[in-house]
Amino acid sequence: MLNRIDLRGGARDPRRLLPRAQLDVSVAVERIRPLVEAVRDHGYPAIREASERFDGVSPERLRVPAETIRAAEGELDPQVRAALLESITRARKVHADQRRTDHTTTVVPGGTVTERWVPVDRVGLYVPGGLAMYPSTVVMNVVPAQAAGVRSLVVVSPPQKDNDGLPDRRVLAACALLGVDEVYAVGGAQAVAMLAYGAGVDPAGDERCEPVDMITGPGNIWVTAAKRLLRGVVGIDAEAGPTEIAILADDTADPAHVAADLISQAEHDPLAASVLVTPSTALADAVDAELARQAPAAKHAERIGTALRGEQSGVVLVDDLEAGLRVVDAYAAEHLEIQTRNAREWALRVRNAGAVFVGAWSPVSLGDYCAGSNHVLPTGGCARHSSGLSVQSFLRGVHLVEYTREALRDVAPHVVTLATVEDLPAHGQAVSVRFGGGGAS
Repeated sequence: MLNRIDLRGGARDPRRLLPRAQLDVSVAVERIRPLVEAVRDHGYPAIREASERFDGVSPERLRVPAETIRAAEGELDPQVRAALLESITRARKVHADQRRTDHTTTVVPGGTVTERWVPVDRVGLYVPGGLAMYPSTVVMNVVPAQAAGVRSLVVVSPPQKDNDGLPDRRVLAACALLGVDEVYAVGGAQAVAMLAYGAGVDPAGDERCEPVDMITGPGNIWVTAAKRLLRGVVGIDAEAGPTEIAILADDTADPAHVAADLISQAEHDPLAASVLVTPSTALADAVDAELARQAPAAKHAERIGTALRGEQSGVVLVDDLEAGLRVVDAYAAEHLEIQTRNAREWALRVRNAGAVFVGAWSPVSLGDYCAGSNHVLPTGGCARHSSGLSVQSFLRGVHLVEYTREALRDVAPHVVTLATVEDLPAHGQAVSVRFGGGGAS
């Protein structure tokens, strides 16, 4: 069922040979540029027009009333409520340990540099609402922001025609459980633009959406394009593309488990990537047989089949696990499972992955919901240089430089020398003037 790429018997660079979804975000940027500029220039009317065009909803008000958010929590199925609360509890436990503390370094007697960790002031959190609804994404975005100490949080999520133009009620309920009461029924590129530029008061008289300092959260290609276009106007977490799973497995892996895990990510999106890397042709054959059995029986069989047959998915055959490790490091998957003998030993050698799931009992879907880890992770190979969402994503390091007169006088000649070398004499004079104008004395 999966395409096969045979890398055995050679030392080729695998990066150009590995399956990957082909997305041209730059083309999408130009498509959504007029919309983003319209929201910047006109605010609410442009947002309403875009919502009507893309979501089939013409909202009279953008902000979801606080009583509606509270009501959604009250109507939540008890089992769903319990699951969300467990997810929140575990995520808070992990993210609480990520908070950095301020540290002061004494460079010389009388000269110190203190690194303060200051949270971003206001953050916009995007929660998708297309092929599936994601109350879990509310948890994954809000928990680290709250742990970082972000003062103001706003959630945006697409309006749903079957919910009176409001975001999905489970998304609203998750906001209520986390204490978030500023939520807007806006999705797509127009939501990202609204967060970046703000929006005026709507006809219902609701208060305006004030601009944010940073936008986080996954979305489709149009959301990604808007984030790229607006990077610099606001900070963004990442350009999250379609989800990916890579599995490094040997002949000890259970093919039913491997197939189920590949299917679980293919369920997200027809462009989702499911990749198996293995030295075992027997395992590859057995996984194909399991995919043929399991995939047609799945609820979203058509979507899954499209993803598994796509150019972004496949089986990569390698000579041994050492070669497999090189392949998965080159691929830099959003999610990487290690299903091998001594799985933890191999996992500790992985350098490039958004998150690593170790052994047969740590499937990616555990991390999606209740492992305590964060499921907002880098895609498209960005794990080579980027991390998943965490408390650090919402913190800025600010240096406090404090020198006494004596400490400055001691280093002044070096400052003047370097300023002279770089032909910036006023830099040197800014030091020299403190000691009589002609230099340090």
